[in-house]
Amino acid sequence: MNFEIIPKAEASIETLMKSINRVIINPLIILLFALAMVYFIYGLVRYLLSSENEEIRKTSKQHMLWGIIGMFIMVSVFGIMNILLTTLDVPKSDIQINSGGDYNVGEMVN
Repeated sequence: MNFEIIPKAEASIETLMKSINRVIINPLIILLFALAMVYFIYGLVRYLLSSENEEIRKTSKQHMLWGIIGMFIMVSVFGIMNILLTTLDVPKSDIQINSGGDYNVGEMVN
């Protein structure tokens, strides 16, 4: 009989890193990159529409600058995660779509 109260799960560092990257980091990077791009575009539109007001143009330049910095940071985080996963020899998950509409993502099959 098995009287364990807390069930045990076994996983390797490779599986953990792939899961963290796929489930948490990649969607977060995409979301933050999209927000930075919207922030940049917001600043750009305000800059182009307010040609007479110097104060609005100044704040719009700041919006564009911080949007570019945000996008740069997100691309850098994505690159660092890929370097980390490559260093740990974690294979990249390939997406394959079968003719029946099923798809394979690395080891997952749907």
